[in-house]
Amino acid sequence: MSRIGKLPVAIPEKVEVKIDGGTIEVKGPKGTNSRTFKTSVVSIAVEDGNVVVKPVGKSRLAKAMYGTARSLINGMIVGVTKGFEKNLIINGVGFKANLEGKVLDLALGYSHPIKHPIPEGLTVTVDDQTKVKVQGYDKQMVGQFAAQVKKFYPVEPYKGKGVTIVGDFVRRKEGKKAG
Repeated sequence: MSRIGKLPVAIPEKVEVKIDGGTIEVKGPKGTNSRTFKTSVVSIAVEDGNVVVKPVGKSRLAKAMYGTARSLINGMIVGVTKGFEKNLIINGVGFKANLEGKVLDLALGYSHPIKHPIPEGLTVTVDDQTKVKVQGYDKQMVGQFAAQVKKFYPVEPYKGKGVTIVGDFVRRKEGKKAG
């Protein structure tokens, strides 16, 4: 049995949770988030101001998925109350980022600028043309957008040029030694 799956998810004030079959919808001050779960694997119910997730049956899949379902629901509730954010840092001579409406314009040393559209539900801010902050209520969407921006020019290990997500470890390598 999952230790995390057994814990109920508390529903804070200003948050509304609706369950319709396998679909759970969470509304809060930052936005609305919904997700569908298989009813043949997990059962979701609201009891005493808490969301309770239980496995259906004793199959291996049900035991594995009810802890995952509980974590996803907790992430949805945290997202609509506090929100999520990822910070990116751009290193390199001439490397910079600008915001043009709902498009992130990146100059990363290529012969052309990279124009990456910002999805609905995310807010992106750029400070000093080298620090990008991605905020939103959906954890998956925030992480996906940050990973897409990083993928345009990942940090290279010798000089440290490129886009890095704050908190990620970059192994630096020693260059050639003159003989």
